[in-house]
Amino acid sequence: MAAPPSATVYGAPPAFGHPQPGISNISKQPPCTTPNNTIYINNLNEKIKLTALKNALKAIFEQYGEILEISARDTLRMRGQAFVVFKEQESAINAVKGVQGFALHGKPMVIQFARTKSDAIAMLDGTIEEHKRLRQEAKEKRAKEPPVKKFKPSNVSQFQLGPSNIPGASMYHFGHQVPATGNIPDEYLPPNNILFLQNLPGDITGAVLTSLFEQYSGFKEVRSIHPAKGIAFVEYDSEPQAMIAKEALTNHLITPDHKLKITYAKK
Repeated sequence: MAAPPSATVYGAPPAFGHPQPGISNISKQPPCTTPNNTIYINNLNEKIKLTALKNALKAIFEQYGEILEISARDTLRMRGQAFVVFKEQESAINAVKGVQGFALHGKPMVIQFARTKSDAIAMLDGTIEEHKRLRQEAKEKRAKEPPVKKFKPSNVSQFQLGPSNIPGASMYHFGHQVPATGNIPDEYLPPNNILFLQNLPGDITGAVLTSLFEQYSGFKEVRSIHPAKGIAFVEYDSEPQAMIAKEALTNHLITPDHKLKITYAKK
């Protein structure tokens, strides 16, 4: 839909396919470059609930092909990580190229191919019994190896994690410092399916905003536009879909003088 001449609208950034500037692979070991039906994702935001994380990953990666399984756990060892299993290897290859560095809830995803075959693929190609046997042998081999001693400070109990009881102290949310006030700033509101837009130009129209946000799946409507205040609301079918649009369009230049600010609406 064409924008009115009075509002200069620049092309929206693509949802996927372009890593953010300055983002490099932050994995501690060299990335696996051997193609696999399964991809491994780390640097995920650990604050996202497991169900919401899996739904968001599904919404992002199903565009590249049929997904057989998404595996993510909330254990200390596996937090911030996930595996996505595609039916076709080509889908996995395209997903690694297309989504590398895309910021999911404020953190750029680091993606590589998994180093082993998944159970879902072994079931599909008829090698599941052999696959389980080899995995069990590897597990037994590791069990026979001498344990690695880890240093444990003797005074660890003196440092307990938790909210501060010092008046006026700050808390941290998604890696950012938040003043210890009674009201939560807009930037730290919990995710939901309605986005709150700010810093809109005075001549903004519903048609312009619709053309910008409808390119992301699940778009429902733009509503409650207040050009004088520079605000509006955009609704999506689900929270993960709203999350994707928010991450893609935050700080987008509506005009040279209006950088789009997006937060979740208060409910």
